[in-house]
Amino acid sequence: MKCSTSKKVDNHMLRSVDDNLYQEHFATNDSPLPKRVPGGARVSSKAIESRWELLSVRPEAKEQLLGNQTVDQLELYQKNIENLIGTVSIPVGLAGPLRINGLYAQGDYYIPLATTEAALVASYSRGAQVISQAGGCRTVILKEAIGRTPGFIFESVVEASRFANWAVFEFDTFREVAQSTTNFGQLIRMDHMIEGNYVYLIFEFSTGDASGQNMVTIATQEICNYIRQHSPVPFKNSFVEANFSGDKKASAKSFMTVRGKKVCAEVVLPAKLVRQRFHTTPENMEKYWRMAFVGGVLQGMIGSQGHVANGLAALYLATGQDVACVSESSVGVTRFELTENGDLYASITLPNVIVGTVGGGTGLPSQKACLEIMGLSGAGHVHALAEVCAGLVLAGELSIIAALAADDFTRAHHKLSRGTDGTAQGMVKQYV
Repeated sequence: MKCSTSKKVDNHMLRSVDDNLYQEHFATNDSPLPKRVPGGARVSSKAIESRWELLSVRPEAKEQLLGNQTVDQLELYQKNIENLIGTVSIPVGLAGPLRINGLYAQGDYYIPLATTEAALVASYSRGAQVISQAGGCRTVILKEAIGRTPGFIFESVVEASRFANWAVFEFDTFREVAQSTTNFGQLIRMDHMIEGNYVYLIFEFSTGDASGQNMVTIATQEICNYIRQHSPVPFKNSFVEANFSGDKKASAKSFMTVRGKKVCAEVVLPAKLVRQRFHTTPENMEKYWRMAFVGGVLQGMIGSQGHVANGLAALYLATGQDVACVSESSVGVTRFELTENGDLYASITLPNVIVGTVGGGTGLPSQKACLEIMGLSGAGHVHALAEVCAGLVLAGELSIIAALAADDFTRAHHKLSRGTDGTAQGMVKQYV
């Protein structure tokens, strides 16, 4: 197949006219496989060394990943990773102070952000400082639950309906079964969805100070075991998760329910403060927000926000959260409005903030240290951490929209990411 060279070819398969090349690249490869990665979940110096023996890399690369501190702390990673070969260092910057007047988060917070993206910490820090100068943002947790949605396949919709009807009246029993698997989680709600001969059971749990994904999976599995033994309606197949919970993906379901914590943050910025710190006006920021909102609608965005994922990913990395949950946690709605006296009202609502202060990666040394910086390590702090997340991303939304409204966005990224001279330092001072 030949293509005109005068036209850009977007399909890589069409860029070559050599059929022999196709056959060479895509032929089945039956050559012997290399050795599998040894050791599984074993975290020991011997197991790690056996994995490094598979790799042909510079000694310096090994030293970067397997430094003395990592070797000294090997046992700490036992429950967090398989096939360990080392650790990766990510720069951590400090944003703030961020003053929060919340239902749970109260006071001034310095927030650690782990990132390799220039300008990110500076932008969030600027937004946090402006919020603080305005007296702080208000934060409220509106709702919380974490879900699992097991699926069941029946012969027909008739059997599916009969099963769903039975399950509704078994809720109290399901709750007892779930409770037998955990000291901290509790089944709090159940719903169902019937689609033809499919039934999705929608279980929602409270999970204490843990983010809770593993907790609810284990509890749901036990309920499924009970259903297999006691359901009066036979089913062909069942699955502990049928992809209806929204786990690690953005979905329109976000705004109809909750996954994790539904959190709202708001602030009113005086017009004078906006001009002084953001170098623009509330009117310009609202105009930009309106155009960006329409742009989000036109592209089919779920929610409407600027760069929530930036702040959450950096905070999640720093504090040992499940970073993949940024997929759903970053769904949100940012709103800017002019007040009657010309000030700027700003808010953000996040329906899926998934965080924990115990369990998972939160107990690892660096991650625990970052939680301790905010005074949020250990039990009793998960709600405050969720509100800090909302306050942080509100700061980021204010700062990025101000930069775009003031035409500073490109200049800031160019100088902060490429420059080390006085002009870059000047931009840092402007932002921080």
